[in-house]
Amino acid sequence: MQLTSRRLRAALLAAASLTLVAAVLPPPQALGIGDPLFPHLGNPGYDVLSYDLSFAYRDNRTPLDAVTVINARTVQALERINLDFSHGKVSSAEVNGAPARFVSAGEDLVLTPARPLRENAPLHITVRHTSDPRGAADGGWVPTEDGLAMANQADAAHRVFPCNDHPADKALFTFRVTAPAGLTVVANGVPGLLPALRTGSTTSWTYRTLHPMATELAQVSIGRSAVVHGTGPHGLPLRDVVPAADRKRLEPWLQKTAGHIAWMEERVGRYPFENYGVLIARATTGFELETQTLSLFEHGLFSGEGYPEWYVESVMVHELAHQWFGDSVSPRTWSDLWLNEGHATWYEALYADGLGTYSLERRMREAYQRSDQWRAAGGPPAAPKPAPAGEKIGLFRPAVYDGAALILYALRQEIGAAAFDRIERRWVSEHQDSVAGTKDFVRLASQEAGRDLTAFLDPWLYGPTTPPMPGHPEWGGLKKA
Repeated sequence: MQLTSRRLRAALLAAASLTLVAAVLPPPQALGIGDPLFPHLGNPGYDVLSYDLSFAYRDNRTPLDAVTVINARTVQALERINLDFSHGKVSSAEVNGAPARFVSAGEDLVLTPARPLRENAPLHITVRHTSDPRGAADGGWVPTEDGLAMANQADAAHRVFPCNDHPADKALFTFRVTAPAGLTVVANGVPGLLPALRTGSTTSWTYRTLHPMATELAQVSIGRSAVVHGTGPHGLPLRDVVPAADRKRLEPWLQKTAGHIAWMEERVGRYPFENYGVLIARATTGFELETQTLSLFEHGLFSGEGYPEWYVESVMVHELAHQWFGDSVSPRTWSDLWLNEGHATWYEALYADGLGTYSLERRMREAYQRSDQWRAAGGPPAAPKPAPAGEKIGLFRPAVYDGAALILYALRQEIGAAAFDRIERRWVSEHQDSVAGTKDFVRLASQEAGRDLTAFLDPWLYGPTTPPMPGHPEWGGLKKA
């Protein structure tokens, strides 16, 4: 039989190519980039440039129909492409416009394209799949009283969409979400060029980021929400997302954000993104989260029960500080987490100190007293132990919070406040929209101090016990108290 349709011939040839490739390749397996704490997270061989994510939402108990489009570039020749993805069903996959075979291996989705990919070649991937909001204990989608939000840190973005789920591979994002009329959808970044489009009983929303973002920082909020707009320093657009019924009660808290940003800018320089706001969700998570440009907070933090005002403000500053430390400058590996949490805790403590409620020195002294215990339990700040099996956020221990802030305090004690402030400003300006790690920080600190600080910082970063605190010889007996 002679094939007269070019499209049919091409489809059959592609299918034949897939069969031949599959016959000679070894079985698919889960890969990783060798992160010390998450060895199977991330994937070798390509660099993601952008994600285009489409979700169709019905309710927070039903899997969302989704399409993930990835634009990338290969950094080596590839016969297969591994993506991190679990907790969803895949219906089809394409690579560079042609059908690709797909199979799950561990928490990877392994694609076999019709033909091998050469090094330094464009890579366009389309995956049609579901995104399941059930099983919130694993992270990813977080069901709220009236919808969904995201909490992807540290290793849960791939429970929402196929991706290269490691902060070392940042990319631009576009979100396209369809939801029932009456609900409001907000995501990282700015609205698309077209306004929300109402079609029958649903509304479609589009957002895009103007700066690259790690997968763990993606945020999509769906619910009966009010979006409160304001203006921050130098005209910065502010955008807060709160339950519509609580808007008036929460507005006094929202009005504090502009002052918080001005306070941070005085210390580290210009806010690094296109806008900022807080997302207050009616959900119980046990944590707050620095999702890029739209930090996630539990509603209960602002309920007025059990939390003094100074504490709530300092937590707001903590998540804001992450926009510089952790979001704009992302960790090279998850062992560099102390750079995120240590800095956010440092500015949280410094803000509380300025309010006259909880002095920085008192907090650091108390941290010093507990530091050896924290190191024994979870490892030193820059070499934390892996999280226990089944504890997805077990990595976030005191050693990488107050224990890491204690390192910054020791550094300032050692080199002086002026040099320390130069380090902070230079760190966020030189590594903006990029990734950096502990060695990069030690190198930059040494340059600003005018001497090699490796011998001073290494025991603080990696030692099993806490070194003496410069300027405070009287603290030497605290750990035995």
